[in-house]
Amino acid sequence: MDSEDDMHDANSVDDDYYSGDTAADYCSDDDCGDYEFMDHDFEDPHDIVAKHQQKNYVVLNEADICQRQEDDITTVSTVLSIPRVAASILLCHYHWSVSNVHEAWFADEDRIRKTVGLLERPVQFSIAKLLTCGICFESYPLDRISTAACGHPFCSTCWKSYMRTSIDGGPGCLMLRCPDPSCSAAVGQDMISRLASDDDKGKYARYLLRSYIEDNRKTKWCPAPGCEYAVEFVVGGGGYDVACSCSYGFCWNCTEEAHRPVDCSTVAKWIMKNSAESENMNWLCLGAWTDHGERTGGFYACNRYEAAKQEGAYDETERRREMAKNSLERYTHYYERWATNQSSRQKALADLHQMQNVHLCNSLSLSLSLSLSLSPQLEKLSDRQSQPESQLKFIIEAWLQIVECRRVLKWTYAYGYYLSEDEHAKRQFFEYLQGEAEAGLERLHQCAEKDLQNYLTAEPPPNDFNDFRTKLAGLTSVTRNYFENLVRALENGLSDVDTQGGCSKTAASSKGGAGGKGKSGRGKAASKTGGPNDDSQRQIANLFLFASPLGWLLLQKL
Repeated sequence: MDSEDDMHDANSVDDDYYSGDTAADYCSDDDCGDYEFMDHDFEDPHDIVAKHQQKNYVVLNEADICQRQEDDITTVSTVLSIPRVAASILLCHYHWSVSNVHEAWFADEDRIRKTVGLLERPVQFSIAKLLTCGICFESYPLDRISTAACGHPFCSTCWKSYMRTSIDGGPGCLMLRCPDPSCSAAVGQDMISRLASDDDKGKYARYLLRSYIEDNRKTKWCPAPGCEYAVEFVVGGGGYDVACSCSYGFCWNCTEEAHRPVDCSTVAKWIMKNSAESENMNWLCLGAWTDHGERTGGFYACNRYEAAKQEGAYDETERRREMAKNSLERYTHYYERWATNQSSRQKALADLHQMQNVHLCNSLSLSLSLSLSLSPQLEKLSDRQSQPESQLKFIIEAWLQIVECRRVLKWTYAYGYYLSEDEHAKRQFFEYLQGEAEAGLERLHQCAEKDLQNYLTAEPPPNDFNDFRTKLAGLTSVTRNYFENLVRALENGLSDVDTQGGCSKTAASSKGGAGGKGKSGRGKAASKTGGPNDDSQRQIANLFLFASPLGWLLLQKL
């Protein structure tokens, strides 16, 4: 029997989620051209799709659901040697768990029969010429009387009315019983098919199909409006983010949109907060946050919230007013960037569709089948640059990375809002990782969006397309690495930093060999003498260096 805790096993983190090459070089804000990717062998897109489709869930269409339902009924009917109608009633009662049906049946068959209304020996039908209906009390010939296994007679008209009332009442009709108040005999699909109207038959069949998904804790309908697909979750692997075939990505655990690396409770609080503050948000321009960067210390410093510092004495009323103002300003800071990244992601999705005929998941890049036919834009680029189509897949990879990173970045602002202000070291490390990832993403987005246009429209076509390929591929790899670090850190609760601002033992032992080598940057920092504050700051600095591709290279050379 499946335990209730099984589903939580799936919460383990799949470290290969952002699988890809580790950055071989670091890109500065001003010069992103010096990469050593000229000999980079680009993976075949079919291989990329296959690698990313190793997922812990299965998307089911209606035909799949019907087939699985029929297979389960057949299994129970065969193993227990009972009619298919009885097997269907048992499975409905046990939420379509074959193992639970078998376990309960073999433990106490008599009790289970009584519970679900399955009579072991059906009552023989009366041979009288006329029988009285137990509802309308009229007498009818045998051909107008029907009974369940219990033998209680009711006329066809009363049966039809009884069934219509029950079916109109909802999915409870799947456990329909004999109309006689003293009888609990089950009324199965065979009687529904024989006596109910065509409309009621269709409703009943629909309830039966939907019960296979809604009553089974391992399956859920996709929450996208109008979607008819369901998702079966495989226990014990990966995270909760899934991608439906309708192109919508959602969290299987809470059914909100996909939100890794932020946990479901934080997402619930954030959505509730947004709803409560909806009126306060109406005045936000929701323009690109980079347009407002000069007021906050630069484009890439905007991710950090700086509370307004007020001087002077205030009475209690003014103090409370100031606290409320600061609270709203802080929320506005995070919400504005959350919403802006959502808008940027939607724009990136639109740009991606212009580049290629992609049936793209709304949250998980490369998790669905990828159409490999190029759009007119890339066909034009192929002609202008005399490049085969296979050599242009790096552009699609870049846009897929942008879409995914925008989703992750959006939710990091919800994470940052709820990160305790008292945990200074964790907040400092979080803002560092977030800022590095954000800066890398902006460089990648600009290169994919603006630099590419030059090769599509300039006359004559530039002849340095290979340099552009190297630059964009390098930025894609570097950005992937930044976000991989960010996601892992947040899913670990920023455990690499302790509350005093130092580096935890786990972090020191889990970062490869650097922490254990006497020549490493961390080893040198640990061996220097100084006050507690100096040592704490030195450890934080080393941890920051370690989190970046450049820092990794520097530490390896020390």
